[in-house]
Amino acid sequence: MGKADFLSPKAIGNRIKAKGLQKLRWYCQMCQKQCRDENGFKCHCMSESHQRQLLLASENPYQFLNYFSEEFKSDFLELLRRRFGTKRVHNNIVYNEYISHREHVHMNSTQWETLTDFTKWLGREGNSIFIFFLGFSNTKINVQEELERKKKQDMDDEERSAKFIEEQVRRGREGKEPEEEPVFTELKRMNEEEKVAFNLDIALAGPSKTSTTLGPSALKAAASAKRKESSHSGDSKDKKKKSALDEIIEMEEQKKKSVRSDNWIQANIVVKVITKKLGEKYYKKKAVIREVQGKYTAVVKMIDSGDKLKLDQSHLETVIPAPGKRVLIVNGQYKDTEAILEGINEHKFSATLTLDSGRMKGKTVEGIAYEDFSKLA
Repeated sequence: MGKADFLSPKAIGNRIKAKGLQKLRWYCQMCQKQCRDENGFKCHCMSESHQRQLLLASENPYQFLNYFSEEFKSDFLELLRRRFGTKRVHNNIVYNEYISHREHVHMNSTQWETLTDFTKWLGREGNSIFIFFLGFSNTKINVQEELERKKKQDMDDEERSAKFIEEQVRRGREGKEPEEEPVFTELKRMNEEEKVAFNLDIALAGPSKTSTTLGPSALKAAASAKRKESSHSGDSKDKKKKSALDEIIEMEEQKKKSVRSDNWIQANIVVKVITKKLGEKYYKKKAVIREVQGKYTAVVKMIDSGDKLKLDQSHLETVIPAPGKRVLIVNGQYKDTEAILEGINEHKFSATLTLDSGRMKGKTVEGIAYEDFSKLA
């Protein structure tokens, strides 16, 4: 029987059915493929691509289960927060609107069997059991906790400063001996003819005696103290210079670490398959990344056979071309920048690249690790 014409009623009906939602039991979450009937789903389960995905899932099944569960939870709560906010709404209404999107994550691929189990799980994790409070209660509670923490911190600072002042006052009082308070009396002259005289000999003789007796020792002590002070100041300057240099080095290292990311796969780069789970046919073979799904999943096309595979980032590695070839920097400070390979340092496992795009075009960069760049397709 021939294929129906493009504008025939049957062909139009088939296209309408393909656009809408199909039955859940004929959907494969691992391959993200929707089959239209039982026969199509059976043929898909027997296909080679489906068997390869099952082999990958069998390596670490909990990783895929946790990934799908986290995607379902984040998308569901984001829809609830954006669409309904704090309104009272039944959880089935939110779920029906969520599954109306064709590319949604199906619940049968998560750790929850029913929507009720998912709602109860949210309640056990600290969220409200009532679906209409989700998406707002956490934000309000976090703001209240932040205000209380800041208020407590301010009070602690004030109490700490007051306690420090009291401690300083107490130490000052303990170090001084109690002095006798002066007694002030009225100035009276017993005899009107008696002269008033002031004895200033002690006051004048005191400084001269101390200066004559302590003069040489005081000069020696002052000279030694000055030498010590100058030596200490020189040492402190050296320490300050050294500490400033160390701080600059640490800042540069932290800057390099901060710009690195845990995902490096990019489209249109050449990679090598390093997993043995797919057999010797694909092991150590080169492929080109055609599409990146999420952060850590790539759809690759084998260069030799032309087969398409869906692989995790951990099953791939970068490819180093010959000098003079174009590469793409996939990690580090110059990520997403095209460059030309100038040379390779085999002892340090790094390479020298010349940037060929962006604002720093023409700049030569040394010390780029092997895993931070790959050959362009």
